Amino acid sequence: MTIPKELLDTLMKDYKNPEDLIGDTGLLKQLTKQLLERAMQAEMTDHLGYEKNAPSNKKSGNARNGSYPKKVKGEFGNLDITVPRDRDSSFEPAILPKGQSRFTGFDDKIIALYARGMTTRDIQAQLEEMYNVEVSPTLISQVTKAVQKEIVLWQNRPLDEVWPIVYLDAIRVKVRQDGRVINKAIYLALGVNLDGLKEILGLWTAETEGAKFWLQVVTELKSRGVKDIFIACVDGLKGFPEAIETVFPDTQIQLCVVHMVRHSLNYVSWKQRKEVAADLKAIYAAPTIEEAELHLEAFEAKWNGSHPTIGKSWRNNWERITPLFSYPPEIRKAIYTTNAIESVNMSLRKVTKNRGSFPNDESMIKLLYLALQNISKKWSMPIRNWRAALNQFSIMFEDRMPII
Repeated sequence: MTIPKELLDTLMKDYKNPEDLIGDTGLLKQLTKQLLERAMQAEMTDHLGYEKNAPSNKKSGNARNGSYPKKVKGEFGNLDITVPRDRDSSFEPAILPKGQSRFTGFDDKIIALYARGMTTRDIQAQLEEMYNVEVSPTLISQVTKAVQKEIVLWQNRPLDEVWPIVYLDAIRVKVRQDGRVINKAIYLALGVNLDGLKEILGLWTAETEGAKFWLQVVTELKSRGVKDIFIACVDGLKGFPEAIETVFPDTQIQLCVVHMVRHSLNYVSWKQRKEVAADLKAIYAAPTIEEAELHLEAFEAKWNGSHPTIGKSWRNNWERITPLFSYPPEIRKAIYTTNAIESVNMSLRKVTKNRGSFPNDESMIKLLYLALQNISKKWSMPIRNWRAALNQFSIMFEDRMPII
């Protein structure tokens, strides 16, 4: 539908400043009110089957019965409108159903602000500043609570059968429980599918991790359709190797090299970080395991005197690091240069930093889910050099690779 230029000229002839258009008494608000009321009158005519004041209304069992006032909220602020009603109270306008006091899209604004990590007070202030609308904490809670059903469906949705790479990691947040604030871990599973696209497979909460917990997680993944995972990239999660070997015995477990490096640098001064990082890169970037072991020995000889913890950590975890060297360069890059899960965790920490603690698990999961939906909107392209990596996966896991 195109609005005639003559009509626009008429509407805008008295325009002098933005307030005339978008102000509290501006044209947009007046037009919205009148168009809404006109649309509801048209709906009433369709509902009754005759025009207002038409003679046929005397033969009908139902008729117009005045109107009632209603206040609605939207991007234009608060709007007072008049809603028509009929005698038998069977009329319900489709454009603004009974019980609805907010326009479609307004709830989305609240959810979008919540997903950015804004507190209830911040959301109230933002909406009042942007739209001159006052919203109560109860309304914000009701709007965001409606997401719970969506979360349940998302957490139980079917998954692809085969995943070349799955990253598993955790972040910790503060949650109030039994009258005290405790640290809880949020565990994430991020998969890279056969198209090279990233996807969050699920999130889980636990106070402690272990084989029993991880067995529940991987069993859930299997019940949702996952039949095979080629490589599981983890950050030393306690009990995970035992659990995944029970459910997916052919999965190769690779300790996340990026996390190993970051953990190692925690023991190093800022002046030495660049040098230590370069020496560690010589280990994990080595073309063969034999050369990697030589670089590890050289690292220990150089740094054990001042930083013995680093060399010891790499030695203790060497068995879980070394699978990397059996992969061709294309798969190695897909594993450790993408660093997919860490970028997700950084984004989640950003949205949770404004909150000292969450009142309960539900509010915590709700915020993290909404934040993850925002993050995943950017994942529209395969990870870098995926075609080359997929070719190597097809060679290494030929008997397990589905026909694409």
